[in-house]
Amino acid sequence: MPYNCKDWVPHITVATIVEQDGLFLCVEEHSKSNQAVVINQPAGHVERGESILAAAVRETLEETGHLVEPEHLVAVQRWHKPNTDDTYFRIVVSAKVIDHDAERELDAGIVQALWLSRDELTRRTIELRSPLVSQTVDDYLAGARHCLSILKDFE
Repeated sequence: MPYNCKDWVPHITVATIVEQDGLFLCVEEHSKSNQAVVINQPAGHVERGESILAAAVRETLEETGHLVEPEHLVAVQRWHKPNTDDTYFRIVVSAKVIDHDAERELDAGIVQALWLSRDELTRRTIELRSPLVSQTVDDYLAGARHCLSILKDFE
C-alpha cells in the first residue's frame, strides 16, 4: 500500500539555549512518554498562529520564569523518536535573559529550572530528554550563530 503523507503530521517545536557564565538554562520535567524526570532546554510546541520567536520566548518564560530576548538561530534539527512514528522539527534559538520572576508558577510537569555546565550535562546524559539537548549545547559552543532575519513569518 502506498504511503499517504496525509497520515503523517510532524511536531514543530522550539528550544531556547540561554548561556550565562558557562552555565546553560535547563529544565527538569516529567516526561509523558516514560514517566521519568528528564533534562531539557526550555522547549515546546509552536502554537497555532504563533511565530517561532514568540513561541521560544513564551516557552522559556512558562517553563523557567525567565523572560528572554532571542539573539540568534542556532540550529534546525530533525529527530525521529525511536520506536514511535513521531518526528520532531526543532528550531533552536539562543537568547539572553532580560528578567526573572522567581515567584512565577511554572508549567505543569516542570520540576524546576536549573543552570548546568556542559560537563554537568555530560555526567547526566542518561537523564536528557533526547540527544538533541547535548547536541544543541555543542553546536552553540562550536559557534553556531545565524541571523534571526532568516526566520520569516507570513500572515
